[in-house]
Amino acid sequence: MGRARHIGPMDTTDPDVIIAGAGIAGATLALALAQGGLRPLLIDPAPFETQLAPTFDGRASAIAYAAFRQWKTLGVGEALAPHAQRIEQILVTDGRTPGAATPQPLPFHLRFDSGEIADRSDGEPLGYLLENRQIRAALSQAVVEAGIPVLAPARVASAQFEKGAAVVTLEDGQVLRAPLAIGAEGRGSVLRKGAGIGAIGWDYRQTGVVATVRLDRPHEGVAHEYFLPSGPFAILPLTDNRASLVWTESTARGAALKSARPEVFHAHLMRRFGAFLGQARLEGPVFSYPLSLQLAERFTAPRLALLGDAAHGVHPIAGQGLNLGLKGAAALAQVLVDAARLGEDLGSETVLERYARWRRFDTAMLSAGMDAFVHLFSNDNPLLRLARGAGMAAVNRIAPARTMFMQEAGGAFGDLPRLLRGEAL
Repeated sequence: MGRARHIGPMDTTDPDVIIAGAGIAGATLALALAQGGLRPLLIDPAPFETQLAPTFDGRASAIAYAAFRQWKTLGVGEALAPHAQRIEQILVTDGRTPGAATPQPLPFHLRFDSGEIADRSDGEPLGYLLENRQIRAALSQAVVEAGIPVLAPARVASAQFEKGAAVVTLEDGQVLRAPLAIGAEGRGSVLRKGAGIGAIGWDYRQTGVVATVRLDRPHEGVAHEYFLPSGPFAILPLTDNRASLVWTESTARGAALKSARPEVFHAHLMRRFGAFLGQARLEGPVFSYPLSLQLAERFTAPRLALLGDAAHGVHPIAGQGLNLGLKGAAALAQVLVDAARLGEDLGSETVLERYARWRRFDTAMLSAGMDAFVHLFSNDNPLLRLARGAGMAAVNRIAPARTMFMQEAGGAFGDLPRLLRGEAL
């Protein structure tokens, strides 16, 4: 790899915080720190323009309404609004048919409606569906406009954590120093390994097959999730009457689907999809992603904090992985900006423990919950099917329980950072 290209007008020699990973969580953190008066520096192995290509990342993400507030507060909301599809309803079915979407739904289903929490969410929906490439485009433009320096393409070769600074060495030999480094470069984080932080987890032996389809009939902002024996099958509404499909299969079946001829893929798709939205016509390439759980043993070390998938990688069964990272970015930015205003050392263990303490319990509980969901729903055991069906039917009849689930999914539950409340740092 040649020497990293510097994007942006600011000096890279004296940053307050080095952020390895200019993905969605890392870029959001950089914008928040800059808004709070700090000098972040971003490093990423992929050129910005590559990250914006339609073939780079085919996923769409369900963004909690609290996380979308954060982007609005950071000045990115206006650019994202044309690409954000409101989620007005979520219909969850345990079965092989579109139960909750039919005129006479199966008894074992859940129905969440944004109207039930409108008085608590200022009329916001349950969340927003956005294509990841559109999120990346808006964030990268905001990063450039904010004058945040970016080294890309640039890959971290090693990291050392000294008494007064984090020292990050790039593969081209460039050495960077700052009071604090953030590992936001994914599950294989070089910074996490450099700090000697281990990770625990396991492979689900499943693949997420992702594709975008155009629908014959209006989706009306309704997200569907069917729990099938092989794993969940989600139909997520996008703008322009399209939908993002997240189709969980065994690793072998996922590989076969990704490489299948278009007509074969379409036949399998319609068998799962059903006819309630008419024909679903494939648009663009089919992507596949291995599914696993990975949690860092610690979120911080001297001069280091972990963010996003470097800290926690979870199953996409409830669409909470990216939202965990965005909530972490809001919490970490608030801790660091407040510490800087008090004249504290940003990389001190005292400061970083505030971030770890804030996010540790919530992350562990959500990760454990998602893992339990995977094992509970990705099987065809008749006793488990009966138990989970009875549980879903009970929750569907208890309005306070549905409200709690919706607020949790919307990211508006618990001790919220200021940015998730829509307040500037």
